[in-house]
Formats: sequence, C-alpha cells, structure tokens
Amino acid sequence: MHVGEDLLVLGTLLVVAYVLGRLGKVIGLPTIPIYMIVGLLASPNTDFFPLDFESGDIELIAVFGLILLLFSLGLEFDQEEFFGNAKTLIISGGSWILINMGAGFIFGLLVGWGPREALVIAGMTGTSSSAIITKLLIELRRLANKETPMILGVTVVGDIFIAIYLSIVSVVLSGKTEIWPIVLQLSIAFLFLVAMFSLARWGGRVVSRLMRTKDDELFTILFFGLVVLFGGIGEIIGVTDAIGAFLIGVVLGASSYRARIERVAVPLRDIFAAFFFLNFGLALDVAQFGSVIGVVLVAIVMTFVLSLLSGALLAWLHKMGPREALNTAAIFVNRGEFTLILATLSVAAGLDPRLQPFAGLYVLVMAILGPLFAANSEKIGSALRRRVPASATTRAPRNPMLDEEIALVEAATAAQATDADEATRRAAKRMVDSANSQASADTLNAAKRLHSADSGSDSMADFALGQHSPEPDDTTETPTRKPGRETHTGDYS
Repeated sequence: MHVGEDLLVLGTLLVVAYVLGRLGKVIGLPTIPIYMIVGLLASPNTDFFPLDFESGDIELIAVFGLILLLFSLGLEFDQEEFFGNAKTLIISGGSWILINMGAGFIFGLLVGWGPREALVIAGMTGTSSSAIITKLLIELRRLANKETPMILGVTVVGDIFIAIYLSIVSVVLSGKTEIWPIVLQLSIAFLFLVAMFSLARWGGRVVSRLMRTKDDELFTILFFGLVVLFGGIGEIIGVTDAIGAFLIGVVLGASSYRARIERVAVPLRDIFAAFFFLNFGLALDVAQFGSVIGVVLVAIVMTFVLSLLSGALLAWLHKMGPREALNTAAIFVNRGEFTLILATLSVAAGLDPRLQPFAGLYVLVMAILGPLFAANSEKIGSALRRRVPASATTRAPRNPMLDEEIALVEAATAAQATDADEATRRAAKRMVDSANSQASADTLNAAKRLHSADSGSDSMADFALGQHSPEPDDTTETPTRKPGRETHTGDYS
C-alpha cells in the first residue's frame, strides 16, 4: 500500500471515530468501545471497509498508545493518598482484588481453559478500568460524594497490584518451566518495581532537577523519550513494556513537573490510545464471537454479581450505607483498556486464540453496560428504598438538644417578620449561635426543611440560614478540595 492510501485510510477511520464518538456521548458511552467498533468495521475479516487495511500497518503506533496509557496511569498514582492511609486501603483494596481475581481465576478453569489462560482471564474480569472510573466520577459529578475517597483509594491499590500482576504474568507467559529461571526473572521484576517505587518516593527532587528546562519542545522530547526508553527496558528485563512505562510514570508523577507533563501527555495519549483501540478492533473477527458468546455472557453476570458483593463489603468496611455500596459497585463494574492489554499480551505469547475475541466482546458489552449502570445507580437505589416498608426502617433516638433547637426554629418560622416579637427573634438567634458553635448539621437540615415548607413567607428561617453561612473574607483564600487524582478532559484519565 502506498503512503497516500495509508493516510487516506487512517484519516477516514479517525473521522468516522469522531462522528460515532459524538453520537456515543449522547447516551453516555466512553470512547473505548467506539474506537473498537470502528476498527472492527475496518477489519479485513468483515469486508465492510472498501480500502485494504490491516492491523500490522499501525502496530508500532498502537504500541505507543499502549505505553502512554500505562504511563498516564502511573503519572496519576497518588502516593500521599496511599502512604497516608495505607493500612485501611490495603485491607479494602486487597479484599476487593481477592474476591474478583479469585473468582475470575476459578471461572477460567471452569470454562475449560488452561491455568495460564485462567490467570489472564482473572486479570480481565477482576480488574476495573481506572481510566473509565475517573472519567465517570467527573462526568457524574460525584467527586464530593461520601464514597468517592474510598473509590479513589482502592483504585490506587489496584494500580500497585497491576504492576505486580503484570510482572507475574510476564513470567508465566514467557513459557519457562524450570524453577530457577522463573525465580531469577521474578526477582529481577520485583527488584525493578522496588527500585522505581523507591525513586518515586524519595527521589522526587533529583528527578525534578533532571527535568528542568524552559523549552517546551525539548521538555516534550525528554518525557516521551523516557516513556519509550523505560518501555523498552521493561520489555528486555521481562516485565513488559507496559509496566516499564507505568513505573516511569510513577517516578515522573513524584516530580514538581507533574502538571506540566500532564498538559503535554494527555493529548498525545488520547491520539495514540485511539490507534491502540482501533488496532485491537482491526484484529477482531466477528465470526469468532459465536465460539465465546456463552462464556462472555456468564462472565458478564459474574462481574456484576461480584461487583455488588465487593461494593457491599467495601461500604461495610468503611461504615457506609446501602446507597454508597450501590454507587461503589456501579463504578467498579467497569472494564476497559487493561482487559485489551492482557489480550494483546496473551496473543503475543501464543495462548488460546479465543482469548482475543473473548476480551473484545467482553469489553464491548461491559463498556456499554458499565457506564449506564453507573449513571443510573442513584435512581436504582432510590427506587429500592421506596419499596422498603416504613415500619422496617429503624430510627435513631432523638437528641434532646436537637428537639429544643427544632422547636425554636418552628417558633421562629411561625411568626411573620412584620409582627414577630422580640422574644422569638432572640430565641432564633440563640439557635443560630448554637448551630455555629457546635456545627450541628442536623439543625441546619431541619431549618432548611422548615424554610422550604414555608417558602412563601418572610420567616426567621431565612435569617437563620443566612446567618449560619457567613460571607467569605476577601482577604482569605478559600481552599478547594481536590480529588485523589487530578482531572482532565479525555476518556482515559
């Protein structure tokens, strides 16, 4: 194929991906399945696209997309979140990983595939997409939700687990059977992990000095060169190019240039990742879906059930309720790019060829059902709560101080502003001062409800609510709560 035809095909595919992506946004779909569908339509196995185009034509570009995806994941690794609350996060994240990965491995054995294939299936069905998770939390405006810090913390633990898991998988997929070569390769892999995480933890200043340059062009060349370089190092020492890119992302994320790197890396990642997903779709064959559709359906049901169970467990460990449990399960049910990465590695290692159509169909379905479930989880929770009889709901004992404060609010709201006596005004003021000093959230909620019920009158509740929230001081900068990860545009971070 001539260069002109290559450019024509690639340009056409990207334009089609844009059009379908805009349509997908209407119903809340991420772009991952859109790119895969475009690649599937252009695949030579479907004979749908009029131009001759094969997966190998963009293989190197797809590799860049793979390592930039893992680099971005490492760049967003939040060390302070992890080390500041390590014990709780390890227990929560470890429980989640144990449930989902363990069930995935057993599932892989039960469907009749070998132990190596079962290990890969455990990773496919047992690891959530941190890219889609972060994207959904932003788009659904749940960054301030009670369960969001827990979700981000467990995701951080999952990122660390991915590094360890990929190191083990790379050894298993190498095909080595003798014990000492396996021990040696695992030792090298874990030494590499420890060295890179140590550098990220204690060598941030050194890395910042090495990255110091005011020239944006040279800065971009440097960080991209490091990503490709460490991807190659990871491939050579046997931990895969993906984990090498992930670890250099962790290191660079610990430097003072993290924000500057993200501004440059996100657009590069988005375009190269699009080629990765397109390339994966090109390698799919719709005719092979029939041989794995039954396994995929069982895997989907298993994924939803396990997500509900593990979501309930996480909520219980963090002393949260059913609402938070359902929201957590709906966020963690999403699967995406990591499943495709594992499928790519398994095909290169010569494992069962059915893993590729399994991963493709599984991600296509989950990338549609997952976001839809997440977007409607709060509505589902509200519907379920309405079906619970009122007598079955246990009420906490009333606080006498709260009763007195509510009575004061009722007295204040019963009087109109025009003829309210001074005693009632003083009672309302005492209630407000008490709420300010004790930060009584229950009192404020009661005042708000009473104010809402009597919104037509100029009541003292207006005065109470207004006085409780003082005007900000212009000389004081109001701190803004930041999520565990910085947020960006795009579908992968």
